[in-house]
Amino acid sequence: MSETTTLPLEPPREPPREPLPIAQIGEPVLRVRAREVTLDELRSPEFQRFIDQLIATMHHAKGAGLAANQVFQPVQACAIEVRDNPRYPYKPNIPLTVLINPVLEPLSAERFDNFEGCLSVPNLRGVVPRYAELRVRALDRHGAPLDFEVRGITAGTFQHEVDHLEGKLFLDRVEDRTSLCTWDAFHRYQEPAFRARVEALVARWGS
Repeated sequence: MSETTTLPLEPPREPPREPLPIAQIGEPVLRVRAREVTLDELRSPEFQRFIDQLIATMHHAKGAGLAANQVFQPVQACAIEVRDNPRYPYKPNIPLTVLINPVLEPLSAERFDNFEGCLSVPNLRGVVPRYAELRVRALDRHGAPLDFEVRGITAGTFQHEVDHLEGKLFLDRVEDRTSLCTWDAFHRYQEPAFRARVEALVARWGS
């Protein structure tokens, strides 16, 4: 199986704009499957500017990722990056990765419990079972094929973002509804135990 890393981003084609609005739960755009992106569309200056805006909005909101339909564009595109993120201080860093038309394939049946939140579901967290090992196939922002594997807590981040492109929110995958809590309650009651689980995942999977 080949492994391909993302290419360096090109410089923005124009000065940064204001962050895009982020759709909140209840917006219909969050519940439709995003359409695939054609190569001609992807390589257009307009779509490249949109990718720049998607990344800038993710950074502004301090998200670990952002899907296109979260900013009211139902296309198969998402951005993922963790770089010493204060919103998720326990998450290992993930280099900036743009996925176009992504397909995820579990590499085993093993799953782990991931405490998740979402920029489109304000002030709510819950436990979601996620696959521990994935093969990721997609195009990068330039249209080049990507084919790589992710594991551990990082695999959970990829599943969360690609779920958005399928019209799903993390709430749809919460099996134990008693795990739902506000961010404040998570910090007070759940975070220490979850940090320990994350450390064990990173020790086992390296991410």
